[in-house]
Amino acid sequence: MSEARQLENERLILKVNDQGGQLSGIYDKKNEREIIWCADPKYWNRHAPILFPFVGEIFHKQYQYNGIKYPMTAHGFARDAEFLFEKDLDNKIVHTLVSTKETKQIYPFDFKLEVSHSLVDNKVIVEWKVVNMGEKEMLFSIGAHPAFCVPADESEEQKDYYLTFGQKDKLNYIQISQDGGCALYDKIHTLPLADGKHQIGEHLFDDGVLIFENHQLSEVGIAFPNKEQYVNIKCNGFPYVGIWTKPNTPFICLEPWYGRCDNEGFTGELKDKTGVQRLSPNEEFIVTYEIVVS
Repeated sequence: MSEARQLENERLILKVNDQGGQLSGIYDKKNEREIIWCADPKYWNRHAPILFPFVGEIFHKQYQYNGIKYPMTAHGFARDAEFLFEKDLDNKIVHTLVSTKETKQIYPFDFKLEVSHSLVDNKVIVEWKVVNMGEKEMLFSIGAHPAFCVPADESEEQKDYYLTFGQKDKLNYIQISQDGGCALYDKIHTLPLADGKHQIGEHLFDDGVLIFENHQLSEVGIAFPNKEQYVNIKCNGFPYVGIWTKPNTPFICLEPWYGRCDNEGFTGELKDKTGVQRLSPNEEFIVTYEIVVS
C-alpha cells in the first residue's frame, strides 16, 4: 500500500509519497508554512511529479523508435507509477522504479530509476539515478515538476511576487502550441529582468509554460512582493528549465529538466528528439538539484 514517508530536521519537515516517488510536502517550521502545493484537484491534483521517461508532450501522443510507433502520454508514466520504498537511512528517503513487461509495451527499454530525497539544513536535495539495465542504448528524458504555494500568505497576491534568476539581466524562452502542447521552437521571446528578477504580473502565463533552453539557468526561484527570497532551486548543469502555472491558481511550478516536449510537427525517430538523453548498456546517469527554503 502506498504511504507517505517523512524526514525532519530543525528547520524542515519533508514528505515523499510512494505513489510516483513524489515529493509531497516541505513544511517550513521557522516560518510556519507549507512550501509545496497541496494538490487540490480543483486546480491541479499533483505536488511535484517526476517526469520520466519523457518530459512534456509527445507530438500526436506517439513516438517512433526503430520504425515502430509507441503511444505515450505527456510526461511519461513514472508520475503515475507505484515506486518501491527502499530505505530511510542517514536522513535520506530512497525509492526505485524498475521496468516491467507492461512498461516495455510502451517504452522498449530495461531500466532502473532510483530517486532519493534528503534534508540538509534548509535544503531538500533530490537525486535521480537512471541505470540502463538492457543490452542496447537507452533513450530517455527526465525532469522535475515541483509546485510551490504562491502566494505564501493569504494577504498577498501572486501577481506581486517575482521570479528570480540569479545575476541574469535577460533571458530567452520559447512556448508551446495551445492545441497540442508541443514547442513552438522557432518563436523566441525575451524576458527582461531587473536585478535578476521579473515580476509575475497578471498575464505572464496566459500562453502556458515558459521554456528556457541552452543551459541558460543554474538557478531559478520565487521572491516575495518585497523582493526577499521565498524559495530557490539550484539546478546547475540542467539544459532546460520550465516555469508554469494555470491562470488564477495559487501555485507556481519551477521545473529543471533533462529533455523537453517535442517540437511542433516532429515525427522523426526518438534518437533525433530534441533534448533526448543516451545511456550505453550498464551505464548510469546521476544528477541532483536542490530546493532551498529562505
